[in-house]
Amino acid sequence: MFPLKDDLPTRSTPAVTVGLIALNVLVFLYQVSLEVGSSGEGARAAQEFVMEFGLVPCRLTGACPTAADVPSPVFTIFSSMFLHGSFFHIAGNMLYLWIFGNNVEDTLGHGRFILFYLASGVAAAATQTMASPGSPVPMIGASGAVSGVLGAYFLLFPHANVLTLVIFGFFWRIVSIPALVVLGFWMLVQILNGLGSLGAGGGVAWFAHIGGFVAGMGLLLLLRPKRPARAW
Repeated sequence: MFPLKDDLPTRSTPAVTVGLIALNVLVFLYQVSLEVGSSGEGARAAQEFVMEFGLVPCRLTGACPTAADVPSPVFTIFSSMFLHGSFFHIAGNMLYLWIFGNNVEDTLGHGRFILFYLASGVAAAATQTMASPGSPVPMIGASGAVSGVLGAYFLLFPHANVLTLVIFGFFWRIVSIPALVVLGFWMLVQILNGLGSLGAGGGVAWFAHIGGFVAGMGLLLLLRPKRPARAW
């Protein structure tokens, strides 16, 4: 299932959501610009950028050394949230952020939402690091923080209708499905894939998604909505 849009209007301009999307796009364009080079120099520069500013779990845990000329491992918890590995990587994350983030921001308010988003990303990074503390593979992407947004939306608007692309083999349909089903199915996929990835190196940071989603639900309850959630 691939969400396309929801049916919830917003009562205020989602300035933080738009700003986060813009910042992610700008950083990605910079990453793409690094790849412009000859004899593989561009690709090497892009890889070095990811290694420097991506979150490397073993650096955070001290299981592998950190060079003196690279950013602090703690700083990379935040910088890694704005790096992406491909066009489809950033497109998927930003689509989810736009569909679900604007309503969560509308509920929490701008200031609380940015704190919520970053805290969800930190929780996601911590969960993935605990799952693979010795991994030398950099973790990048907004998906951990975006997963927190999904967790909050799951609690706030479980009965909102989400226009969703559903694919069965060679057949596909676009249908309206309750957010409870869409996001519940999404979370189930993350858990099953996360359990299947235990002991494997690299790939998708499934536990970051799981940790971010759970953190998003907890942070929502902690921060408390600025306005009562709408009944949908």
